[in-house]
Amino acid sequence: MLELTESTIRRCFVNASRKEVASAGLPADLETRPWADLDYLGWHDPKFAKRAYVVLPALDGKPIGVMLRLGDAQPAGPQICEWCRDHRTLAEVAFFSARRVGESGRRGNTVGTLICRRFECSWNVRNDPPLPYDGFDQDAARAARIDALRLRVAAFADMLLTGR
Repeated sequence: MLELTESTIRRCFVNASRKEVASAGLPADLETRPWADLDYLGWHDPKFAKRAYVVLPALDGKPIGVMLRLGDAQPAGPQICEWCRDHRTLAEVAFFSARRVGESGRRGNTVGTLICRRFECSWNVRNDPPLPYDGFDQDAARAARIDALRLRVAAFADMLLTGR
């Protein structure tokens, strides 16, 4: 992912009002993030307990910022994140919803999904499991997990933007 600045982040939101964007708390560590190893940027708002944000990789050269709402009811028992689909870690998964873009969102329509609560997907897909057999190509498996994460994140962005 390309390095993002505060002004870039604030300009890229597609499903939040100007007031919501202006009041959004941003991560304090933008300068030290491992941008080359991130497939998206995600964080919780320190001012609003139920609010989180993700900035998804650029579609047509422009990053997409999405305001998320942490669901009131959380999944019971172990769940798998819909983005990284990592079943090996004990990452806590939470239900997040996002208003759709445009008129649909203004009418209250949302998209919801289960995501790693602390947005650990980029780390999860790069964490290699034990070798299942001799000769297993870990590099190819890691690359496939990274590609799959990027595709699922892009599909989520597409659902918000197009309503499909």
